[in-house]
Amino acid sequence: MNLNRRIFTAAAVASTLALGSSLAQAQAYPAKPISLVVPFSAGGPTDIVARTLAATMTKSLGQSVVVENKVGAGGTIAASLVMKAAPDGYTFLIHHNGMATAPALYRKLAYNPVTDFEHVGNVVDVPMTMIARKDMAAKNLGELMSYIKANADKVNLANAGLGAVSHLCGTLFQQALGVTVTTVPFSGTGPALNALLGGQVDLLCDQTTNTVPHIKAGTVKMYGVTTKQRIKALPDAPTLDEGGLKDFEVIVWHGVYAPKGTPAAVVQKFGDALRVALKDPAFVSRMADLGGEIPPVGRQSSEGQRAWLTAEVDKWGKAIRAAGQFAD
Repeated sequence: MNLNRRIFTAAAVASTLALGSSLAQAQAYPAKPISLVVPFSAGGPTDIVARTLAATMTKSLGQSVVVENKVGAGGTIAASLVMKAAPDGYTFLIHHNGMATAPALYRKLAYNPVTDFEHVGNVVDVPMTMIARKDMAAKNLGELMSYIKANADKVNLANAGLGAVSHLCGTLFQQALGVTVTTVPFSGTGPALNALLGGQVDLLCDQTTNTVPHIKAGTVKMYGVTTKQRIKALPDAPTLDEGGLKDFEVIVWHGVYAPKGTPAAVVQKFGDALRVALKDPAFVSRMADLGGEIPPVGRQSSEGQRAWLTAEVDKWGKAIRAAGQFAD
């Protein structure tokens, strides 16, 4: 046997052994509970999605999926922890648009969201709503826009902190109006919403997972949803596009990630369980109650999620750079 053939044979054997090892891992997986890391506080919109998903996936995986909240720095602490975790299939990250906005918001980001993780799939799309304190005088979006343009120095807009989707939605809203108002960052969605309910701030752009109960109860005034079409959870609510902000669209999407180097067969098995969950009637119904929709099948795959994230990094990077807003 000549040298080239021996090298080829050795490489083929190594490849076969690696494949066999990966398949063996997948067959035995999971052998213990799995951690699903959430970058935000318990009770928040991403946490609600994560806990509903974890309970659903537990059924098909045969092992508990345990939610762990690792809060701080706009979600970058949790993402960094998962990036550094053992790539054994027992630590995953669920994150929203913040995965795409971090490269533009943080000059010294410790990770590349596209290349430093294994991508599992997208989970749910959640609309945003533009809401105001209940005694805001403007009756509709047109009146609100006119009021803001005439009184920009008197209007304040709350958000859940730098890099939160509420912050990004508010940034795009101001860019669309061509005005700058006073922004008031809070330490999370809960405090921002409480300030609005108490009348301390004027406006907030927040997810339907938080706002639908308050909109239905009449404790806030709602001016529109941020999707191109009306949503089932608020069928009578106009879109911001209908109200005069043409082509305005912000969707909060959630995706699942694993540490780089997690065996492909393990990622595939966890991803298969994710896709089973996305068809579970109880999960779909719960997401619909919150105004959320299951993403298209193409985005539920590893490849689809990676392509989506790449495009979102570009989209949000342009918007954030235009606004000149950075964390450091």
